[in-house]
Amino acid sequence: MNRLNKIINVAIVLVIILIGVVFTSKYLLHRNATKGKDYRVAAGTKVSLPEVDWAQNGKTLLLVLQKGCRYCKQSAPFYQRLVKETATNRTIRLVAVLPQDVADGTQYLRDLDVPIDEVRQAALETLKVQGTPTLILVNSKGEVVESWAGKLPSDKETEVLNRLGQDR
Repeated sequence: MNRLNKIINVAIVLVIILIGVVFTSKYLLHRNATKGKDYRVAAGTKVSLPEVDWAQNGKTLLLVLQKGCRYCKQSAPFYQRLVKETATNRTIRLVAVLPQDVADGTQYLRDLDVPIDEVRQAALETLKVQGTPTLILVNSKGEVVESWAGKLPSDKETEVLNRLGQDR
């Protein structure tokens, strides 16, 4: 019986050590490795998105989202605000871009209560996006003017809205 207790105790200690190693490598080390990295798309990058006529409007804001992205879901109130605040501005067009097919993307936006009419399917890599959500402001030549990555704090949300409001 004493030997069985020792084996169980050693097994428990090993499991605790394993959980500690997994936690450390997954959450602590990864956070430090990505801290300070810039995931935005570089200004001046040419955006290739079939069937989008960049010249149609002065500015196009691409909302690059992905079904199942928790930060996309958490950012939905800001996207709802974006839709409302740009609705009357004819020089700004909002386009949602998702890796899922258009029907799934449209349903996802409905579920988030983000009524964007123009939905496109594209792989994140084709837009040079490293993660979602990412907002990309594109000029009439199809070039990136500015981009924002991740769930934005309120000051960055204000920055996006201000940037869209310029040159009205």
